[in-house]
Amino acid sequence: MNFLRNKWVQLSAVVIYLSVVGINALHSKYAVRDPDLFWHLKVGDWIVEHSALPHTGILSRTAANLPWVAYSWGYEVLLSFSYTALGLVGVGIFGVALTVLVAFSLYWMLYRLSGQLWLSLALAAVTCSAFLFNGMPRPMFLSEMLYAVTLTLLLEAHRRSPVQTLYWLPLVFFVWANLHIQFIYGLFAVSLFVGINLLQRILAALNFNPDRLVPSVLPLKSLLTIFALCFIATLVGPNFYKPYVVVLGYSKAKFTYSVISELQPLSFRGYSHFAELFIAAAGFYAVGWRKKLDLFKLALLTFAVVVAFRTMRDAWFLCFSAAACIADYSEEPPATEPASKSRRDLAIVAAAVLFILFIAAPATDFNMRTIDRSISADYPVNAINFLRRNPVPGPLYNNLTWGGFLMWYLPELPVAIDGRNDLYGDDLDKLFYESESAFPSFTTDPYLDQAGVVILDSKLPLAKILTIDPRFNLVYHDDIAAVFARRSTVLPSPSNQP
Repeated sequence: MNFLRNKWVQLSAVVIYLSVVGINALHSKYAVRDPDLFWHLKVGDWIVEHSALPHTGILSRTAANLPWVAYSWGYEVLLSFSYTALGLVGVGIFGVALTVLVAFSLYWMLYRLSGQLWLSLALAAVTCSAFLFNGMPRPMFLSEMLYAVTLTLLLEAHRRSPVQTLYWLPLVFFVWANLHIQFIYGLFAVSLFVGINLLQRILAALNFNPDRLVPSVLPLKSLLTIFALCFIATLVGPNFYKPYVVVLGYSKAKFTYSVISELQPLSFRGYSHFAELFIAAAGFYAVGWRKKLDLFKLALLTFAVVVAFRTMRDAWFLCFSAAACIADYSEEPPATEPASKSRRDLAIVAAAVLFILFIAAPATDFNMRTIDRSISADYPVNAINFLRRNPVPGPLYNNLTWGGFLMWYLPELPVAIDGRNDLYGDDLDKLFYESESAFPSFTTDPYLDQAGVVILDSKLPLAKILTIDPRFNLVYHDDIAAVFARRSTVLPSPSNQP
C-alpha cells in the first residue's frame, strides 16, 4: 500500500492515463477526419482575415443571405492559428491536445472532489471509454473542460460552504460563451443549483425542512448575484444575445435529429452505450447511498439522463455529471486538499506526456503523408484535383457531408450545403437529404437544377441516378466521388480512376 502512496508512482499513473488517451487520438487521426472540421477552419480563416465575425451564411450559395451566428468563433480562431502554424499537422496536434485536455479535466474534477488519486484515475478511464472517442475533437470538447470546472466549483462550494469560490464562475462563462454554444448546459447547472437552494429556503420558511435532505447553507443573496453575473457574462462578446436565439432554433429542429446518427437516441449497439448506462446508474446509487439526499445532484442527474439518452452526442454531459456525483460520494470533504498538489508536479506530468506523445507519433504514422492519405480516403481530393485541371463553371451542388471539405479545398465555388444545420434549417436539410437519397423530388430540386457542376459521394443513390439524367454528363468517377457537369458545358472525356 505504501507503494501506491508513493508520489512518483502516482504521477506515473497519471502520465500513463493521459498518454494512452493521446496515443489513441494520434492513431485514430479523428482530429483531421471530422466533416465539420473544415468549415470550422474556413470560418476561422475568414474571421482572422476580416477581424470581424460573419453575420450571414458566408461560403454558401444557398444560404449566403440568411442570418447566421458564429457561436464557436473562439475555437475557430484557435483552429485557424493552428493551421497557419503547422498546416494539417497543426490541426491534428490541436485536436489531440483537446482530447488529452478533456481527459485531464475529467481526472482533475474527480480528484478535486474525492481526494483519492486511484479512484479518480479508474473512474476517469471508465468514463472516457463511454464518450471520449465517440466524437471528433470539436468545440464541444472545450465545453466539456469548462463544464468540469463549473461543476467542481459548485460541488465544492456545496460541501465546504465557501461561496467566494463561486465568483470565478462569471469569468468561466465569459470565456465559455465565446467558445461554444453549450455554455447553456453549464448555465443550466448553475441555475439549478441556485433554484434548489431557493426552493429549500422557501420550504424552510414554510416549516417543511425534512432531515433527509442536505441542508442549504450558502447565502441566497450571493447565489442570486453569482447567477446574474454568469448570465451577464454570456452576453459579453461580439454575439451578444444571439447564441440564445440559436439555442431556441435548435430546440425547434426536428428533421436533423431524425437523420443525423449522433443526434439520435442511444441504440445500445456498442460498449460505450452500456458504459454510459452503468456510469449513470452508479451516479444515482452514489446520490442515494448518502444519509442525506442532495436535491441538486438528483435533479442534475435526472436532467442529464434525459438529455444524453435522447441525443448520443451529449453523452459527455451525463458522464461528467454522474462521475462527479460518484467522486463526491463522501459525507465529508477530502482529508487532504487535492489543490495542494504543486504546479511543479503538473509541469512534470505535462512534460512527460508531451515527450511520450512526441516519441509515439512516428509509430502511429502521425505525419503529413498519412494525414493526407486519411483525408484522401474520406473526401473527394482526386475529384477536386481533376476539376482544377479541367475547370467546370458553377454553381456547385454537393452532398451535405462533404460541404465543409469543399468549402475549404474548393473555395472558389460556394457550397450548396454544409454541416451548419442551424444555418440551413430543417427545410433545406430535408430537401438536400431527399435529393441525395434520389427521392422523386430530386427532379424538382431547384439547387440541383441550377447546378453547373455536381460533386457527390459515388455511393449515394443520387450519384447513380444522375448517370442517366439528361441534364448532366459524368466527367469523373472513382471509388469515392462522382463529378457531373451540365450537358451544355464542353468538357474532355470522362475520367475514371481505380
